[in-house]
Amino acid sequence: MISTYTKRIYNAEISAGSLMLNESRMIAKLLLKNPDEDAWHKAIIVDNVLQKKAPSSAKRQARLIRNRLELMTMDLLRLVVDGNREVAMQALFAAAIKRSRLLGDFIDEVIRGHIKTFNTQLTLRDWKNYFSDCEQRDDSLKGLSDSTKKKLGQVVFRILAEAKYIDSTRSLNLTPAQVAPEVYSVLANAGEDYVLKCMEVYK
Repeated sequence: MISTYTKRIYNAEISAGSLMLNESRMIAKLLLKNPDEDAWHKAIIVDNVLQKKAPSSAKRQARLIRNRLELMTMDLLRLVVDGNREVAMQALFAAAIKRSRLLGDFIDEVIRGHIKTFNTQLTLRDWKNYFSDCEQRDDSLKGLSDSTKKKLGQVVFRILAEAKYIDSTRSLNLTPAQVAPEVYSVLANAGEDYVLKCMEVYK
C-alpha cells in the first residue's frame, strides 16, 4: 500500500505573535552580544527586558523572536536595532518569512495571484482556501483546531498590515510595497532568494 503521508513543510509557530518591533529590537540587541544561556536567562527572566508580567510570557515571546532572528545574519539584526521604523519592520518581515513558509507561500501564491489578476483585495476565504491547499501538502496541519487555523490567518494578516503590504486587517486591501535598499542589500548578499521573491511580490 502506498503511503499518502506528506512531509512537514509548515508549522503553526507564527500564531504566537506578529512582528513585535519593540520586543524584537530588544532581542536583536541581545543576540548581537552572542549571549550564553546564563546571560539569556538573566536578560529575559531576571531583568525582564521585554517587560512582561509573567516569566512564562516573557520566555514564550523571547523564544518566538529568537527563533526568527537567529536564522538571519548579523547585518540584518543591526537593521532591526539601528534602522528606522520602516527598515526595522521590513527586516523583521524578512525574518518572519524565512521562519514561516506558511506566511511566505501565502504571499508568493495568493497575493501574487491577486496581483496578476488585478484583484486588489484579500478576503478571509482566500486564507481558508490557501490553508486547505497547505493541508494537502503537509499532513501535520490537519490536526490543528479551527480556532488555531483562524488565529494563524489573523496573525498573517496582521503581519502583512504591519509590513504595509495591506492597508489594514479590516479592509485587507493590497498596498504596493517596495523593499528598502538597505534591506534588499543585506538579503541579497545573504542569498535569501525565497525571502526576496516574497517581499518583491509587487515588483
